[in-house]
Amino acid sequence: MIDDFSSEQKKYLKKVKKDKKIILLFQIIILLFLIITWEICSIYGIIDSFIFSCPSRIAETTIDMLLDGSLIYHIWVTLYETIISFALGSILGIIIAIILWWNNKISKVLEPYLVVFNSLPKTALAPIFIVWLGNNTRSIIITALTVSIVVTIINVFNGFINVDKEKIKLIYTFNGKKKDVLKKVIIPANFSNIISTMKVNIGLSFIGVIIGEFIAGKAGLGKLIVYGSQVLKMDWVMMSIIILALLATGLYELIVFAEKKVNKLNK
Repeated sequence: MIDDFSSEQKKYLKKVKKDKKIILLFQIIILLFLIITWEICSIYGIIDSFIFSCPSRIAETTIDMLLDGSLIYHIWVTLYETIISFALGSILGIIIAIILWWNNKISKVLEPYLVVFNSLPKTALAPIFIVWLGNNTRSIIITALTVSIVVTIINVFNGFINVDKEKIKLIYTFNGKKKDVLKKVIIPANFSNIISTMKVNIGLSFIGVIIGEFIAGKAGLGKLIVYGSQVLKMDWVMMSIIILALLATGLYELIVFAEKKVNKLNK
């Protein structure tokens, strides 16, 4: 019986691996098809490569800017600003969510302000921060922080207040304190929620940084996109967008990797 179960399990695992390979294969095929179609359309004049650019021109531009070092600098600036804003948004957001959970009166007072601030277009705030803080990296980081922090607070706080009440009562039954509830129940029960929020947060941080660089950036991929569109260097624009997508995906996968490592340690 055990041997039969073991063989069935092996078949299932093989099927899962096979399905993953098939999905990856189709993803690569679709990507290659889009790139090749784009290049062919530009070669035969179906689209104007000056307006829409093309893969070969983007690749050439990327190599040239890598060789002169300018692209590495712009990537570093955007990555630095994103990581700082992401870290601040995640840490401060979780701390504020804990404070709101800890004190019900504070949460009720601040709730309407959080809702309003969350619905406010952050592009409207960016010029204000530039006037207050100057045309510098600090204003870009603060702009990105405003994009991500409220989402973090709301998501994490909602997770806190929806924890099973019976588990909380159990802690109090054994003479536990509120800090014990937070440490033993609230945080462990919301680990997946916090990680999910961080996955969203990394994308929001990129959005905030690019908004800030559009308006106040002296360097970075956002600056490259704005300048490239102004002088009609669409190769720069398309290259920057592709790099942004790769960076966002890479950071997202790092969070997923960290999540898997922590889950293994907790087992």
